[in-house]
Amino acid sequence: MSSDRPIFVVGCPRSGTTMLQLMLHAHPRIALPPETRFLLAAWQQRSEFGDLNDAGNRQSLAEYIVKSSQFADLGLDEQQVIDAIVSGPPTLGSAFGIVFKMYSERFGKPRWGDKRPMYLRYLPTILKLFPDAQIINIMRDGRDCVASLKETPWKPEEFDTLLDYWKKSAESSLIASRIYRKDVYHQVRYEDLVADPEPHLKRICAFLEEDYDPAMKAPNKLASVAVPEYKTWHTLTHKAPTTERIASWRKRLTDDEVRQCEAAFGELLPQFGYEPTIPIPRSVRMRNDATLLAKKRLGPAKRAVTGLLSQVRRQEPQPTEPPVAALLTSRQLGR
Repeated sequence: MSSDRPIFVVGCPRSGTTMLQLMLHAHPRIALPPETRFLLAAWQQRSEFGDLNDAGNRQSLAEYIVKSSQFADLGLDEQQVIDAIVSGPPTLGSAFGIVFKMYSERFGKPRWGDKRPMYLRYLPTILKLFPDAQIINIMRDGRDCVASLKETPWKPEEFDTLLDYWKKSAESSLIASRIYRKDVYHQVRYEDLVADPEPHLKRICAFLEEDYDPAMKAPNKLASVAVPEYKTWHTLTHKAPTTERIASWRKRLTDDEVRQCEAAFGELLPQFGYEPTIPIPRSVRMRNDATLLAKKRLGPAKRAVTGLLSQVRRQEPQPTEPPVAALLTSRQLGR
């Protein structure tokens, strides 16, 4: 039986998540929508929607979703989405999944999911809503992410905030690679993917239990369909994957900015195979994944573990809360 598990693309902002989304969207069985904003916002406000066994509450949730920022980018009929959520299973995950499923049906494809970089820091939430989800995390050199973030029209004012984006994403990636099963979590480096797409896309397809399709190597052919025109910061998605932006931080960051990046990222850069310009002592470089979790040598990973556990506790439904997991796929329904 073909898999129908949901697919979620995550990563640091400007790490190539949109390119990867388009690569997957090019697959004949997979459709991933432009970035949305309703899932995490509705999750955080879930108590306000009440018991979703009540059709009126599902109606309120559905109206909230269709009025959310960037929902129009999906090209879905608002009333049809509202009707589908109201008539669907009474869980929060089902309401979200119905939207993604309806988007995939626009293209006649059976597998659905979503892409948003921020999900990387909320994986416990994603897997609570979609227990059978498969996560694909794209990693990129933090200095290149910062250089690219610095040029976006929506960048924060503080340079330290740009550093924090990658640092927290890298810490979350290290922890996710340790705690999730191999059939749940897959990681790929941006640099490897653009340099030689086919073998890495084949590995991604094997992870997803899908046959590889050569169309995935030409994501730019779908950019006009799946990337809204107003998102001018995604201009490169309209071109074939290229290595020209690898290590472009050398020209796009000042010497002082490079120093700030490397001071903030520390041993995280070499953990993912990125060489710092300022050598890190060998004693530090020898710390591998297993050592990062040792009691006296956790460093940034310790903060990530602490934060993740704290997040899990905060996001864990209270005993009186109703189930939130989606009831749409074969695994979700126990088939």
